Amino acid sequence: MKDIPIEQACPKCGQIFTERPAVSRVDGITLICPDCGTREALASLGVDPEEQKEILDIIHEKAR
Repeated sequence: MKDIPIEQACPKCGQIFTERPAVSRVDGITLICPDCGTREALASLGVDPEEQKEILDIIHEKAR
């Protein structure tokens, strides 16, 4: 049986997503969209928001 994607709204950015959620690094409990999960991970490494956007754009481009 094929899994049916479930739409979820990210509590952090409001984006609707169907991919597997990430666990927020802020509280270790809240499920957030993959993009916010990536942003939190990059921010923890000291990557600035503009470079985070560039990285996410590359990820989205390669996923197509």
